[in-house]
Amino acid sequence: MRGRFITFEGPEGCGKTTQVGLLASWLTSQGLDLVVTREPGGTPIGEKIRDLLHDRHHTEMTPEAEILLYSAARAQHVARVIRPALEAGKLVLCDRFYDSTYAYQGYGRGLPMEALRHITTFATGGLTPDLTVYLDVAPEVGLRRRQKSGEALNRLDLEALDFHRRVQAGYLDLISAEPNRWRAVDASGSIETVQSIIRGVVMDMLSSDS
Repeated sequence: MRGRFITFEGPEGCGKTTQVGLLASWLTSQGLDLVVTREPGGTPIGEKIRDLLHDRHHTEMTPEAEILLYSAARAQHVARVIRPALEAGKLVLCDRFYDSTYAYQGYGRGLPMEALRHITTFATGGLTPDLTVYLDVAPEVGLRRRQKSGEALNRLDLEALDFHRRVQAGYLDLISAEPNRWRAVDASGSIETVQSIIRGVVMDMLSSDS
C-alpha cells in the first residue's frame, strides 16, 4: 500500500523545521513508520546543491539558474528518497517541496508560472503531496525570528522585505487555488500551541484514510 506524503511550507522564520522535528518525534512515539526529509537537500547530491543555493556570496545567481538548481535537487530527491519511501508504505514528512518554487521563484522572482509548472512536473514525475501544511507568519516577524535565532542567514533571508511579502502573497494564492490539499496554521503563537494544531491536522488526515 502506498504511503502518505505531507509537506510543510511557509515564509522564512515561520518555524517549519522546528515543528516538523517535533511532529516526527511524536508520530514515531505513536508507532508510525516515517521518513523525514527536506528541500533543497534530502540526498548527498541535493545537499551539495543546497549549499550552492544558500551561499550568501552567490549574489550573481540568476533566477533561471536558481530554479534549475532547485529542480535538479528535487528530481534526485523524489527518485531516491520520496518515491521509494511512499512505495514502501511509509509516511513522508518533507520540509518544503515544489510549492516553495511557485511562491519564491514564481511570485517572489517573477518567473513565469507556466514554465515553472512544466519544469516541476518533469522533476517530480507529477508527484503531488497528499497534504500541505502552511505555517503563516508576517514576513517582518519571520525575518526578525531568523535574525534572533543565531543561525547564519542564507542568500534568500537577505532579500528585501518586498520580496518576502510577494512570497507570502503567493502562498495565499496557491492555497486559494487548491484548498482541499492545504491546511493553513497561524504560526505566530507558541511552539507548543502551533504543534498541537499541526498534530490535529495530520491525525485528521491519517484517520480519514483508515
